[in-house]
Amino acid sequence: MSRDVAVARPSLLKTVARIWLGASLLLAGAGHLTWARTEFLAQVPKWVPLDADFVVLASGVVELVLGAALLFARRQRTQVGWVVAAFFVAVFPGNISQYTNGISAFGLDTDRARFIRLFFQPVLVACALWSTGAWAAYRASKRSSDATPSAGAKRQDIG
Repeated sequence: MSRDVAVARPSLLKTVARIWLGASLLLAGAGHLTWARTEFLAQVPKWVPLDADFVVLASGVVELVLGAALLFARRQRTQVGWVVAAFFVAVFPGNISQYTNGISAFGLDTDRARFIRLFFQPVLVACALWSTGAWAAYRASKRSSDATPSAGAKRQDIG
C-alpha cells in the first residue's frame, strides 16, 4: 500500500475563498506599510515589548508574503494554510486589545462593533485551513496513521 496521499483538485468555492483570502492579506499588508499604518498602530497592544511601528511594518511584510503564498505556492498550499491560520491566531490579541481598550480604528467606533469583530477572527482561521485543504490533509493523515498498526502493537492470539 502506498503512503502517498492523492491530493484532490480543490473545489471552485475553495479556490475562490483562497484567492479572496490571499488578496485580502496583500491589501492589508500594503495598508500596514502605507495608507492604514496609523489605524494598524491603534491595534498594537501596549504590553507588546516591541516598538509599535516596527510591529505594524513587520506584520505588514508578513501579510504580503502570506498573501502571495496563498495565491502562488501551489505545492505548499497546505503548509501555507497552517501558517496563515497561526498568523491569524497570533494577531488576535490586537483585536482583543482594541475591544478592551475602546480604541476606534477601521470604522469600529463602538464597543458593539469591536466586540462583533472578535468573532470574525476564528472565521478567518477556519477559512485558511479549509480553503487550502490543510484541515482535510490533517484529517486524512490521521485516518491513514490510525489504519496502519505500529510494529509493537501486533495482536497475538493466546491459544
